[in-house]
Order: sequence, then C-alpha cells, then structure tokens
Amino acid sequence: MRRSFCLSAFVLPLLAVAAGAETPLELGYRHLYNLQFAEAHSTFQDWSRMHPDDPMGPVSDAAVYLFAEFDRLHILQSEFFTHDQHFLTDHKLAPDMALKRQLDADIDTARKLAARTPSDPGSQLASVMASGLRSDYLALIDRQYLASLREMKVARLVADKLLREHPELCDAWIAAGVENYMLSVRPAPVRWLLRLAGAETDRTLGIEKLTLAAEKGHYLAPFAQLLLGVAALRDHNPAKAQGLLNGLVREYPYNPLYREELARLRAATASGAGGPR
Repeated sequence: MRRSFCLSAFVLPLLAVAAGAETPLELGYRHLYNLQFAEAHSTFQDWSRMHPDDPMGPVSDAAVYLFAEFDRLHILQSEFFTHDQHFLTDHKLAPDMALKRQLDADIDTARKLAARTPSDPGSQLASVMASGLRSDYLALIDRQYLASLREMKVARLVADKLLREHPELCDAWIAAGVENYMLSVRPAPVRWLLRLAGAETDRTLGIEKLTLAAEKGHYLAPFAQLLLGVAALRDHNPAKAQGLLNGLVREYPYNPLYREELARLRAATASGAGGPR
C-alpha cells in the first residue's frame, strides 16, 4: 500500500510534468489559487474517492475551506498583513461555523490517514499541511495565538524530519518559512517571549525558507510566492512585490485578488507611495 501511495502522491506528479500533463491534485491546486473553490472541492473530493488511503486528498480539501474563509473575510488581501493593527488585533472575526466543521473534519481525516503510515513522505507532508492549516485558522480567524503557536511548532518539527530524509520535497519548507517570518514581525518583547516558548522568529531564515518553497516547491509554491510579496511590501520593495504579483497574475488569471493588488501597487508606485500603507 505504501508503494502505491508514494506513486500517487509524488512519483505520479513528476511523471506527469515530464509528459506535459497535469495530475488531478495539481488541477485542484490550480483551481484553489484561482479562487475557484467549488471546482477545487470537486477535484480533491474525487481524488479522495479514488485514493481513499491518501491523506493529501482531505488535507488539500481542507486548504480550500481555509482559503474560502480567508477570501470571505478579506484576509487574503496584502493590506491585512501590511497593516499591523489588523495583524496584531485581538478583535475576533465572525467565522462560518459550518465551514469550520468541514475544515476540521478534513484535517482530522488527513491526520488519521497519515498516522497509518507515519514514515511515509506523503503522510509527513500531509501532517505538515494539516498543522499549518489549523495554525493559520487559529491565528488569523480565531485569534488563539498560543494554540496557533503549538500547531506551528508541530508543523515545523515534522517538516524538519521530512526534509532531512527527503530534501527534494521543498513544499515542506513552508513550515519554517511561515513560522520564522510571521513571528519575526511581532514587537521585540513578544519575539523574546516566543523564543522562550520554543518558537523560531528569525526573519532572514524565514525569507530564505519561503524562497526555497516558492522556487522549488510544488503544490505550495504559489502560497510561498504570495507571502514573499507581502514581505516585499513590508520591506518597502515594490519592485520585488510587483514581480511576484506579475507571475501570479499570469499563472492564475481567474484570481481577481492578484490583479487588484498589482493594480494597487502600480498606482502606489506611480504616486511615490509604495510599501506598507
């Protein structure tokens, strides 16, 4: 069973790339990054029916629920990340509880499937993603920062183990990249407390790992590219942000957010007001 799983989750995408084809999982992620949520759900759920032992099916479906909620609550816009008062506020948003139950169910299913073959690289990647998705929800929607930090640390530790054994699976770098970069933007006293709790807050390391995921990752590369664009905006580097957004617009033409952010950035640059607002 493990041999079959590895073929479906990792060797098959590589063979498909060589043949110029697109696997169902790749198609599902294309729909996801185009914000075509119904199509993404359908594709990932079909994959799960055909590959019931593969945790990548339910964890990918969970990612669709999370992105849909981010889109509904306007969290995907770069303004959310570049305005500190948005990112640090304790004001809770109004989540869709039915969607949250579906997201949690998918994450739980993925974790149970991954636990059946814990040494399998596909299971480990699914575990990294499951903890990362839950961490993002807890931090950005529920504002439960301590619980989010626990999930973030779990994702990074599993990713570290996976990358030691399978360094070619660069999607896993997203865990260390997100933890280090997102926590590095907190005030210095908060970073000190986070480090005491075992968190990593190295901004340079975060950018380095996000860059690896963006350049060499597979399913999560576009998400890493988006975060690098956010980082560039915070660093007052509109040229780099514009380059990243240009690439995302070309690759995902049905995602209006990329076009809107690119237009906003061009207008700000033309007026001499580039960078965080």
